[in-house]
Amino acid sequence: MTAGSRRELALWTASKTGDSKAIGDLAPTREELTARDGTGWSALDWAAGHGDVATVTALLDAGADPLATGEEERSPYGIALAAGHRDAARILRERAQQSGGQDPAAPWMPYCRAYPLKALRAYHDWPAEAGRTPDDALVYLHHDFTVTSGIWPGEDVVFDARTSEWERFCRRELGFAVPDDLDLITEPATGSDHG
Repeated sequence: MTAGSRRELALWTASKTGDSKAIGDLAPTREELTARDGTGWSALDWAAGHGDVATVTALLDAGADPLATGEEERSPYGIALAAGHRDAARILRERAQQSGGQDPAAPWMPYCRAYPLKALRAYHDWPAEAGRTPDDALVYLHHDFTVTSGIWPGEDVVFDARTSEWERFCRRELGFAVPDDLDLITEPATGSDHG
């Protein structure tokens, strides 16, 4: 960790106080944007932790990496999410996806949900060869719309004919949806996303 140059200190201060104009005036370099203070946080980490959308945007526009992690292995997205700042987290996730990097929400994968087999047999193209299993047996519908007899994706596959019609059935008839981590954030009491 670095003690920081004057410009880095000015950048960290602007990020902590929500002074997005100062960030634009500083025109920080790549090195300054990646520099970490005594706590191990970058300027973008601080802005994300405070949920300051304007400051997060200014830092991203200046070239800050939305996927950069420090010693704690937490990205700015993870910091904003943990602090309950939905709008800041959404912007960070969008920028990460636009940069072609890994989707920050990817750790939630794989996802599956259990259903009694009878519910899936209501699908008109359900395979007849799955007929020996009792209707009340549980099967697992995965994020990729495959169905397995156990919780592990890709193992003991019962059904993998993914079509738009099958996906529609799963969403409409079964109410299946992979949870979005942004939905786990509760709304702030004040209605503001600035912490």
